[in-house]
Amino acid sequence: MTEFLPESGLVAWQWVPNAARIALEAGRQLRGFFEHGVATEYKGEVDLVTVADRTVETYLRQALAEHFPDHGIFGEEGTRDRMDSGYRWYVDPLDGTTNFAHGFPHFCVSMGLERRDAALAADAEGELVAAVIYDPMRQELFVGEKGKGAWRNGRPMAVSRTQHLAESLVATGFPSRKRHANPNIHFYQEFTLRSHGVRRAGSAALDLAYVACGRLEAFWEFQLNPWDTAAGFLLVEEAGGLITGFDGSPRKLDSREVLASNGRIHAELLETFDRLFAGRDLDPIPTPAEYARSRQAGGV
Repeated sequence: MTEFLPESGLVAWQWVPNAARIALEAGRQLRGFFEHGVATEYKGEVDLVTVADRTVETYLRQALAEHFPDHGIFGEEGTRDRMDSGYRWYVDPLDGTTNFAHGFPHFCVSMGLERRDAALAADAEGELVAAVIYDPMRQELFVGEKGKGAWRNGRPMAVSRTQHLAESLVATGFPSRKRHANPNIHFYQEFTLRSHGVRRAGSAALDLAYVACGRLEAFWEFQLNPWDTAAGFLLVEEAGGLITGFDGSPRKLDSREVLASNGRIHAELLETFDRLFAGRDLDPIPTPAEYARSRQAGGV
């Protein structure tokens, strides 16, 4: 594991080494499932879950309890252990399940640690203090601790220095259910026109890690959960980025709106969201019938 962490003595890690070992083993298990194929089922009308999700969450639950016995665990697939603890891990054993189930090699293990003061209300947020995201297909380990920076495979990460949305590559995601009730297709359209391009790769945790390491200038999405965001939030902030709601409000772990960026284009992003929510400067999306008429007229 030494090749994945900074040189000895460079950073005095508190939680990352053990958490990284756990994530690497979880990733090894995911890769094995991926190579041999797994059974897929639904946990709702359209939300996929696989044997891999459940098996790896069981492993994470056991391994975290062994190495961090006083920590709570909040997992996507139902784990709720020691939730009154002063520390709480938000765990997604397989972020990118739909990709995984279809054989698309873009997914990860995501683990974020929250420190919670004893006086904190049950519905209040604590402080994010550690993050581990591991992509087993590319063998990329993204780690960070509060005040100690963010790192990818032992090298420090920093957000990009791009200053304008027009020169940016950005990313988003779409919900697996009730997409017809989600307005994001309109934002996708408008940001595609205003940037170098929009990517929709299917893993919010990796999208946030990519903002942190400068591969993307920004990422936005609706209706994410704490296990989606905890690790990625800390990585972006430790790498020098900024995360808010679409209106500039402070970010929340269970936010219905996530806007992460390199910070340099954040004001422009907020202004763009403001215009789009108000219905200003919208370029209409042609209907199929309009497109067909344009084709026939030789316009495309």
